[in-house]
Amino acid sequence: YPGDTINTRTTSHSLRGSVWAVPASYEAGMALSTGVVLRLLVVVIRGMAAPAPICSLLGQPALPLLSAEGDINIGAVFPLHRNALFKVHSFTSRPEKTPCISINQREFQFAQTLIFALEEINNSSDLLPGLSLGYQVYDSCSYAPLAIHSALALMNSPGPEDSLGNPSSCSRSPAVLGIVGESSSTSTIGISSLVGPFNIPVISHFATCACLSNKKKFPSFFRTIPSDFYQSRALAKLVKHFGWNWVGVVNSNNDYGNNGMATFVEAAWHEGVCVEYQESIHRTDPREKLLDVVKVIRRATARVVVLFMGLGDIIPLMNEMALEGDPGLQWVGSESWITARLLAENKAYGFLRGAVGFAIRNARLDGLEGFLDKFWETVFQCSFEGGSSTLCTGTESLAKLKNQYTDMSELRIPNKVYTAVYAIAHALHNLLTDLKNDTDSGKRPVYTPQQVLQYLKEVRFRVKTGEEIWFDDNGDVVACYDLVNWQQEEDGTLQFHVVGLYDSSMPPEQRITFNKGKLVWVGGQAEAPASVCSASCPTGTRKAVQKGKPVCCYDCVPCAEGEISNITDSNGCYRCDLEYWSNEKRDLCVLKPVEFLSYEEMMGIVLVFFSLLGSGVTTLVAVVFSIHKDTPIVRANNSELSFLLLFFLTLCFLCSLTFIGRPSEWSCSLRHTAFGITFVLCMSCVLGKTIVVLMAFRATLPASNIMKWFGPPQQRLSVLAFTLIQVLICVLWLTVSPPFPYKNMKTYKEKVILECDVGSAIGFWAVLGYIGLLALLCFVLAFLARKLPDNFNEAKFITFSMLIFCAVWITFIPAYVSSPGKFTVAVEIFAILASSFGLLFCIFAPKCFIILLRPEQNTKKHMMGKTSNDTRY
Repeated sequence: YPGDTINTRTTSHSLRGSVWAVPASYEAGMALSTGVVLRLLVVVIRGMAAPAPICSLLGQPALPLLSAEGDINIGAVFPLHRNALFKVHSFTSRPEKTPCISINQREFQFAQTLIFALEEINNSSDLLPGLSLGYQVYDSCSYAPLAIHSALALMNSPGPEDSLGNPSSCSRSPAVLGIVGESSSTSTIGISSLVGPFNIPVISHFATCACLSNKKKFPSFFRTIPSDFYQSRALAKLVKHFGWNWVGVVNSNNDYGNNGMATFVEAAWHEGVCVEYQESIHRTDPREKLLDVVKVIRRATARVVVLFMGLGDIIPLMNEMALEGDPGLQWVGSESWITARLLAENKAYGFLRGAVGFAIRNARLDGLEGFLDKFWETVFQCSFEGGSSTLCTGTESLAKLKNQYTDMSELRIPNKVYTAVYAIAHALHNLLTDLKNDTDSGKRPVYTPQQVLQYLKEVRFRVKTGEEIWFDDNGDVVACYDLVNWQQEEDGTLQFHVVGLYDSSMPPEQRITFNKGKLVWVGGQAEAPASVCSASCPTGTRKAVQKGKPVCCYDCVPCAEGEISNITDSNGCYRCDLEYWSNEKRDLCVLKPVEFLSYEEMMGIVLVFFSLLGSGVTTLVAVVFSIHKDTPIVRANNSELSFLLLFFLTLCFLCSLTFIGRPSEWSCSLRHTAFGITFVLCMSCVLGKTIVVLMAFRATLPASNIMKWFGPPQQRLSVLAFTLIQVLICVLWLTVSPPFPYKNMKTYKEKVILECDVGSAIGFWAVLGYIGLLALLCFVLAFLARKLPDNFNEAKFITFSMLIFCAVWITFIPAYVSSPGKFTVAVEIFAILASSFGLLFCIFAPKCFIILLRPEQNTKKHMMGKTSNDTRY
C-alpha cells in the first residue's frame, strides 16, 4: 500500500521448485490496520478504473509465504498462525507490523496438502497436460483484515511476465485465476466480498456459514465443505432423536457461530427442542466473560450443551471449564472441533468423553504422508529412514508431543483442500479443451478468472477417493457427515468413533442413519442421558405449558372424558368419533356400549313378568266368564263386548313385549301401531259397554224402542268403526314418516341409546290423542250413568277405570319426555301395563268376586232388586 515497505529477511529452501519465504522472526508476520486496508482498496479500485494505460504499485508488494511459479497460478489464504498481536496505531507515523504468533500446525498441513495436490496434477498426463500449476500461499494470521489484505495482494501481484519495478498494463488479469481459502467464515466473507465483483472464483475448504450461499452477495464463491444450513438442521434432528428437548447452546461470536447457531435454534424449535440459554464468546474476550459463560453452563438445568464453535474459541472455554472439574454434561459439537486431536489428546479435557457431533467424512489421500515427511526432513535436516542423517522423531516443533501436522488419521479437512484444488484444475482443463478447439493452434490460449468461474459452475468430476464433486446453484456440494462419538480406549486415550451418517441427498426421514456400534455417553454411560425441562407425559395426558416458561416446560393434564392421547408428549387430546368413547386410561377409543331395554336385564325381566301376568290374569278371567257365561252377571251388559274387551286387553298386555329388545325397523313400526290399535279396540269396547248401560235404562221408559238401534250388530259395528279411524291414522303415519331405529348419542356422551324414533311426531301424538279422546268420551258417558238404579251398576266401575286410565296417560306425557334412554321405553311399557291392569281390575274384578266368592248374588233378582241399603252415586 502507498508508502509502505516490507522489511523482511527471507530464507529460500529449494523444494521441488517452490520458494518458502520465512520471516526474519519465525513468529512474525505482516502488519496491517483496518484503515490502511480501506485506503488500499480505494487505490486499487481507482487504479483499475483509471483510463491511464500504465499502472504501477505504490510501495513494495506483499509477498506470499509459500510460492512457486507455474504456467497458471492459484492463490491460497490460510491462517498459518493462530493469533496476531494487536496494537493501537496513532496514525501519526507509519504503523509497525502486526506480529503473528503461535503457528497453526493444522493449517500448515492444509497448505502443504494444496501443494501436494498441485504437484500431483503437474505430474499427471491426463489433467492439464503440458501446463504447470503454480501457487501463492498467504498467511492471514487468523485475522480478517489480514485475510482481505492477502486477497488484495493476490488480485494485484505481478504476473509471471511482470517485474516488481516495471509498470504493467491496467487491463491485465490478476496473477491468479482462483483462490483457495479461507478457513474461517468471517475471513472468507471478507475475501469473497472483495473479489466477487471482479469474478475471481473463491473455493473454501472450511468456511461453512450458510450466509455464503447467497449468490447475490457472493457471486464467485464455491466450497467443497457442506454448508451449515445442513449441519445445523442435522444437529437439531440429532438432539431430537435422543429425546433432548432442553439444551443449552454456546457459539463463537463470529459469522460461523452466530449464523450456524441461529439456524440451529430455528430448526430446533421446529423439532420441539427448547433452548434454556444461548451464550456467545470469542477467543479475544476477557477472562471475566469466559467465567460468566462457565457459570451459566454449570448452573443451568440443561444436561446437554451444543457447542457451535471454532477450535480457536473452544480452547479458552474448555480451559476455564477444566479448572472447576468435570461438569457432568453431554457435549454436542459442530464439525469445527469435534475431530480436533488437540482437544482429544489433552487430559484436562477428559470430561469431553462421550461427546457426539457431525464431522466431515474422513478420507485417505495416498502419497500425502510421504510428501509431508519429505518436507519435514527438509525443514529440520533429519530423515525418517535413518542413515547418515539425524533420525526424525516427529516432534521437531515447539510442541513436545505428536502434532497435528504429522497426524494422518484425520484427513477430513485436508481432503476438502485437495478437492478444491482439483475443482479448479478440472475447470481449467475443460476451459483449455474448449479454447484449443476454438483458437488457432499457433496462439497461446488466454485464461481469465471470469472463464474459470463459468466452468466451475458446470464442473463435475470424481476424485481418487471415490467422491463425486459438483456444485449446485449456490456453489455448495452435497452435504454428507460422519456422526462421531468420543470414546475412551483401554489406554485412556480418546478416539473418534464413527457411529452414524448424515446424507442430505436422502429423503428427510432417512438422512440420519446409525451404525451397529455402541455409543458411549458422558461419564462412560451406556444409556443416553436425559435432558428435559419436564418429564415425558404418558399416554392419556396432554402437555399444558407452564405460564411464563418455554413450551418444553409443561404439566401433564389428563384427557377429558371422550378424549384420548395415544402418544407420549401429546400436545393435545383428540375427541373420539361419535360412536366411540375413551377407555379408563384415556389412550384408546373404544366403541360406546349400546344400550336398549333388553330381556336379559332386571328391568326387562320385571316388565315381561307383569306383561305375562296381565295377559294370564286376563285369560283366566275369560275362562271364568266362559264357564259362567249363562249367569246373570255375565250376560248383563252384553257378554259379547265383555269377551271382546278381555281379548283386546290380552293383546294390550302382550303388545308391551314389542317394546323390549333391540329396536329394528319392523319392531319400531309394530310396537306403536299395535299399541295404538289394541288400545283403541279396548276403548271402543268400553265405550260400547257404557253406551249399552245408558241405552238399557233408557229402554225401560214407556214407549221406548231405543235398544233396537243399538243392538249387538250395532255394537260390533261401532267397535269396528272406532278402530278403523285409528287404523287410518296408523297407515298415514307409516306411509309418510314411519318409526325407525335411532342411535341416540346426545343423551349420554359415554354410551349409545338405541331407541325407536317416532318418525312423524304428529302421527305419534295423533295416535295417543285419539286414544285419549275415546277415553275421555267413555269417562263422560260413564260419569253420566253412575247414578242409574241397579244393584250392579257397571257404569261406576267404568268411571273408575277411566279415571285410572286418564291419570296414567296424563302422567305418562311428562315422564315420557323427561326420561332418558331406555327409561323412556320403560315408562311407556309401564303406562300400557298400568292402564291395562286398571281396566281389567276395575271392570272385571267385581264380577269375578261375585262369580267366585258370592255366587248367591249372581241372580237376576239380586241384579234387579232395590233395597234401602243401596248406595247411589
